[in-house]
Amino acid sequence: MSSHPTPSPIAGAPASATDDVTAPLAAAMAGLGLVVRPLTTADSAAVFELMAQDERDVLGEVEIEEADLVGDWQRPSFDLGTQSIGVLTPGPDPRLVGYAEVYEGRWGAATVAVAHRGRGIGRALATWMQAVSRRDGRGLVGMPVPAGSPGDRLLEALGYAVAWTSWVLALPPGAQVQPQPLPAGYTVRTADPGEYRAVHDVIEDAFLEWSVRERERFEDFAASTVRRPGFEPWHLRVVTDETGTPVGACLLQLAAGGTVGYVARLAVRRDRRGRGLARALLVDAFALAREHGAERSELSTDSRTGALGLYERVGMVVTSTWVHRVRDTGPGA
Repeated sequence: MSSHPTPSPIAGAPASATDDVTAPLAAAMAGLGLVVRPLTTADSAAVFELMAQDERDVLGEVEIEEADLVGDWQRPSFDLGTQSIGVLTPGPDPRLVGYAEVYEGRWGAATVAVAHRGRGIGRALATWMQAVSRRDGRGLVGMPVPAGSPGDRLLEALGYAVAWTSWVLALPPGAQVQPQPLPAGYTVRTADPGEYRAVHDVIEDAFLEWSVRERERFEDFAASTVRRPGFEPWHLRVVTDETGTPVGACLLQLAAGGTVGYVARLAVRRDRRGRGLARALLVDAFALAREHGAERSELSTDSRTGALGLYERVGMVVTSTWVHRVRDTGPGA
C-alpha cells in the first residue's frame, strides 16, 4: 500500500475546454489519458487533500487548511470558472491529480499528486498559469513553493526566478514570548465588527509599505479573514491608542484541529511603531491560543519585511522555508 493517501473522489463530469487559454492544457492532458475542467467550490476538500499530500511528502507536516481555500475562493474578485483548473482521471468516479489557480493574473498556486509527478502535468499547469496571466494582463505570474522541493526545481527549470524568501516560524513547546507592557492609555482587545474596515486599513497600509501590489479590497479581506470558516470574533485583536482608535491589529487562526495557533496577519500603524505594540499583540495572541487548546504557536514572514530577526530574537525558530518564484508574462516574454 502506498504511504501517500489517495485523493478523494471529485464530483462532476469534466467540462470540455475549448477556450484559447485552456485548450492547450486539455490537449496535453488528453495525451496522458486525463481530462480538465474549472474547479467549483465543491472541490475544496479534494484540492485540500491534494495539497496536504504534497506538503506531507515535502515538509513532513501539513500547513494548509481547507478553510484557507474556502476563504480565498469566496473573495468577490476571484472567479473559479476562469482562474482555476483541475486535472482529473476520466470516468464516472473522477479523481483530482493536479490543480492550478491564478488570482488577478499574478498570484498562482499549483499542485500535482505525488503518484503523478514526472508525467509533465506540473509543466503543463505552469504553462496554463502563464497563459492566464497574459490573458488578464498582469505581466508577471508567480507562486510560493517549499525551497528545494520538486515544485521549486521545476519552476527554476522553467525560468521562474526567486523574488523573495519566506519562512514559517514556531515558538517551541513550553516557550513564551517575554511580556511587553503597553504605553499608558493603550489597550489590547477584541476588534468590534464596526472596526473591521479600520483594521483592514491598518493592515493594508502597513503591508503596502513593502508589498508591490494593488490595495486589497475590503470585501476580499473580509472573505479570507472574518468570513473564513472557523472564524470567531476573538481571533481578531486590536491595540488601541488613547482615543480608542485601532493602531495595530493581529489576526489569529487555529489550525491542525485547534492544536496550532497561527498568526495570519500582524501590523502596526507606521506612526505608532517603536512602542512595543507588535510584540504586545503577539504575546496576547499566543496566550489566547494556548487558552483555547493550542500546543504550538506559529507565524510566517518574508524577506521583504526584514522581520525575521525580530521573531528569532523573541525565541521563535524556522520550521520551513519557502521561495516565491516569478516569471515575466508580458509582451514578448
